[in-house]
Amino acid sequence: MVTTLELIRRWRDLAPDAVAVSGPGGPLTHRELHERVDRLAAVLRGRGVGPEVPVGLCMERDVAMVVAVLAVWAAGGAYVPLDPAFPEDRLRLMREDAGVGLVLTGPGVDGRLLDGVPRVLTLAPDGTVPGGSPDPGVPIPDAAVSGGITGPAGDLAYLIYTSGSTGRPKGVAIPQSAVVNLIRSFGALLSVTPQDRWLAVTTLSFDISVLELLLPLACGARVVVAPARTAADGPALRALAAAEQATIMQATPATWRLLLESGGVPGSITTRLCGGEALPRDLADALGGTGTRLWNVYGPTETTVWSTAGPVASAPAPVDLGEAIAETTLYLLDPDGRPVPQGEEGELHIGGAGVARGYHGMPALTAARFLPDPFAGRPGARMYATGDLARIGASGRLEYLGRADQQVKIRGFRIELGEIETVLRSAGGVRQAAVAVHEGPDGLPRLVGYLVPDPGPADSEASEPEGLREEARALLRSRLPEYMVPAHLVILERLPLTPNGKLDRAALPPPAGAPVSGVPYRAPSTPVEEEMAAVWAEVLGLDEPVGVDDDFFELGGHSLTAARLVARLQARLGVDVPIAELFEHPTVAGLAPRLDGFGNGNGSDLDDLAALREQLDGLTPEELAALFDELAPGA
Repeated sequence: MVTTLELIRRWRDLAPDAVAVSGPGGPLTHRELHERVDRLAAVLRGRGVGPEVPVGLCMERDVAMVVAVLAVWAAGGAYVPLDPAFPEDRLRLMREDAGVGLVLTGPGVDGRLLDGVPRVLTLAPDGTVPGGSPDPGVPIPDAAVSGGITGPAGDLAYLIYTSGSTGRPKGVAIPQSAVVNLIRSFGALLSVTPQDRWLAVTTLSFDISVLELLLPLACGARVVVAPARTAADGPALRALAAAEQATIMQATPATWRLLLESGGVPGSITTRLCGGEALPRDLADALGGTGTRLWNVYGPTETTVWSTAGPVASAPAPVDLGEAIAETTLYLLDPDGRPVPQGEEGELHIGGAGVARGYHGMPALTAARFLPDPFAGRPGARMYATGDLARIGASGRLEYLGRADQQVKIRGFRIELGEIETVLRSAGGVRQAAVAVHEGPDGLPRLVGYLVPDPGPADSEASEPEGLREEARALLRSRLPEYMVPAHLVILERLPLTPNGKLDRAALPPPAGAPVSGVPYRAPSTPVEEEMAAVWAEVLGLDEPVGVDDDFFELGGHSLTAARLVARLQARLGVDVPIAELFEHPTVAGLAPRLDGFGNGNGSDLDDLAALREQLDGLTPEELAALFDELAPGA
């Protein structure tokens, strides 16, 4: 069987001096890329990496990340994404579950995230090993994946963790053959050529990164790696796309909206893939148009990134899921496992070459979701029960209808509400907990947590609402990635129940538009802080005033609302604030002093502008007209 690495290596001979990957640490030509891959692979083999051995990748978004993925495969191993943005406890759980004994990392990653790892190898941003081969240190266990899902030697490509309904993330084991099928299928669908430049924006821990990092290389095109901060900063991402003349990009609806709200998608990006969650008609209309190809793509992690794809038709046609990619079969089945007639709702089951081995170390769950495929006509064939509801529409194409369980998608990330609820219930002072999804003031879905206090001593800090929220929020942030932390925590006397005594999730009330920060309120003290606090509340849809010490992200902010915030700060105060500054200084008090030098280069001008605005607000219409005539006579 040909491997994805072999497909990529062809270009070392066909176009050795063409740029293969650019970004921090680059650019690298195809020749340079594979020189680094081969050197690192030799080091990894010398450290015990071989067939079925998992290697953790806790890396920044740079050229070294691409080198590391290919080198792990060249050594025969499988990579395990460990996002450095995840909490230390979650990374430790993933490493221990996967049996990771060696982690590749970069100089900018916090070393505390890797405490307890037997072997850590730090790569330079260009994928080289600084100082030559590392000290051997502790050997990697021979049976690093004992108890997992096994297959042919060297066939495991990656082990990627998704949210789990039991409160623990679950590892999905993807074979090399499934990756090859994905790459070949989309190479044919998209007609990628060596002239294309694919802007890669997705974290390695989100499986759609597999397509955007590997397909361009397999087709001789260039991968442009966007750093994490750039990928979350609409204006910066747009500038990078324009500077690199990117022609292809794949993203979730949230990231596409980020670009649209930052001035629009650069015209050079003529091939656009949208997936990870449902593509709304209004977004499809905004992304489509003359000279562009917009594809809606769909697929769960368990069937290797995408299982269906289709060009999006113009309105008023519905946005459907398209058709199955190569070597993939789709079944809509009723609860008894029988196919449903056209037009009727059924649970989508997916069979074919993309089906994963199963869940690592979870044989019971694997057996429950990876079922024998009675329609394939060959022994041993399996299909994955997705939990997604769909139907075949009048056009004969697949239409998504929603979920059959409590799994949700937030900004493209798959989330099991039960995992968040498990963490909340473990907080001190919490008797019951639930999580639901409500639409935020920005029109996007957001997580809301509900806590029922456990009656305790009256003088207990945790018995007070703010104390309970603060403890629960700290626990969430220590165990879960940012996208799984609820924007609001609501205190209830009891959870709503259905007549049969089950949680009535639909009856959980939407949160009030009030700040959820646990810090004491401190009022703005300058005109600039007053203006900034007003913008904070406006963007987040809050009814109560924002204090200068309230954290933007604890108030429910995320990357898209952050882009809106900096855009409004520019409009109101005349300053062009890099979004990275907001991530580093997410409070009014922290960001206000940083405004000096942004845009107009003079902090006193900001105070003058805010003071002038305050004076103008106090003028009558007649006084404003007279002032305007004085400043601009005859206008």
